[in-house]
Amino acid sequence: MKEKPMTNSTSKTPTEDEMLLEYDFSKGERGKFYKPLSKGYSVTITHPGGTTTTEHYKLIDGAVLLDPDVRAYFPDSESVNTALRSLIKIMANIPARGKRYVQRPQSAHRVSEK
Repeated sequence: MKEKPMTNSTSKTPTEDEMLLEYDFSKGERGKFYKPLSKGYSVTITHPGGTTTTEHYKLIDGAVLLDPDVRAYFPDSESVNTALRSLIKIMANIPARGKRYVQRPQSAHRVSEK
């Protein structure tokens, strides 16, 4: 019978859903980076020599943001367009009841250009 290796009872291996002690979120601000991407955003890069570069980004015209759960089913533009064309054909055959679809605000994702 094999003997188990000795382990230090005080050592702890973090599980997937535990935070490590070295992570410091004391200066964190909830929602700091949440804003609609349509307004654009800036990224400041600090180089090793101490100089900084700021780059400005905005959404590409016609870009559509997919939430992660939807993106799992539609990984590329072709699959999204195929599904929407099918939906358009179905909708054309349904008589209107006077109610219109109201679009909900989208969450921000990284789809941008400089």
